[in-house]
Amino acid sequence: MTGIATGKHSCGSLRPEEWTPLSGGKYMNLRHLRCFIAVAEELHFGRAARRLHVEQSPLSRTIRQLEADLGVALLERTQRGVRLTPAGQVFLEEARRVLLTLEQAQTKTRAVAVGHRGTLRIALAGGVGRTRLSALLALCREEAPEVGIRLFEAPLSQVVGGLGNDLYDAAFAMAGEMEAGVVARPVWQDPLVVAIPARHPLLAHKRVPLDEVVGYPLVLCHPQVCQECSRQCERLLRLVETPPVVAEYVTTHSLMLALVAAGYGVGFSTAAHAVACRQADVIVRPLDEDSAALTTYLLHPEGAMSEPLRHFIDRAQRVGHMPLDTQRLA
Repeated sequence: MTGIATGKHSCGSLRPEEWTPLSGGKYMNLRHLRCFIAVAEELHFGRAARRLHVEQSPLSRTIRQLEADLGVALLERTQRGVRLTPAGQVFLEEARRVLLTLEQAQTKTRAVAVGHRGTLRIALAGGVGRTRLSALLALCREEAPEVGIRLFEAPLSQVVGGLGNDLYDAAFAMAGEMEAGVVARPVWQDPLVVAIPARHPLLAHKRVPLDEVVGYPLVLCHPQVCQECSRQCERLLRLVETPPVVAEYVTTHSLMLALVAAGYGVGFSTAAHAVACRQADVIVRPLDEDSAALTTYLLHPEGAMSEPLRHFIDRAQRVGHMPLDTQRLA
């Protein structure tokens, strides 16, 4: 292809770094893609030329050269302007995608050069709620798409060891008491609710007192599955004088709901989890105690932290202050 020289900037001036390969050993100038996009969006060569700050005649030759290279007609010329052919419509979408990919690559590369990009390795210990985690990941993708996030699920002991051995940058856990060298920050609290069978006496309460709950058999999470969640629930149950009667220990939230629906007893859940796993034969009521909540902690090694990790922690704390959609509980 031949460069097009004009008194203004030219769509045809070629630089090797702006070429992209075509079939048959040919190369396409990325600037030609920008010229085509302008014409396709304006549907008028004059307006497109003014938008690009180029002369109209070289712009027209550039588009014809592009069509010749592709071997297809991209535009239908009329006296009033132009319109896209079916092939032109497809090429417009692909041209936009190519330029967007290029811009993203440039952004990520420059971010690496100034030290703002990387991959955060985030570990998840047992019992961490997924609703707020999903909100956090979505916020990270929106505000820092150039920072990759890898998630790992592991027992708490392995998570703490991994933080000390630089296997993880941070972690989420239900435990806040850490050994030396690991910082635990409370980032969000999920209110506890009571899962109650349909047609149960506790449904007379809009907010159920805890001392009323322990008057019935309980279906609780097995301590071996999530020791940290069990400890938080045990601390809550110690607030009442009546010792609880445990009907069953379960390993999954879905099994707890099944046993509650069958009348084995009542269970505990977080408000977010209850909304996500709602079923018709189990009714959920909030506890009357304001302090009845499970706390999630963000763990990270002591000392200096990277800029991406600092922003990640800030976003986690912001998510913790976002209101949960609990209107569907009743």
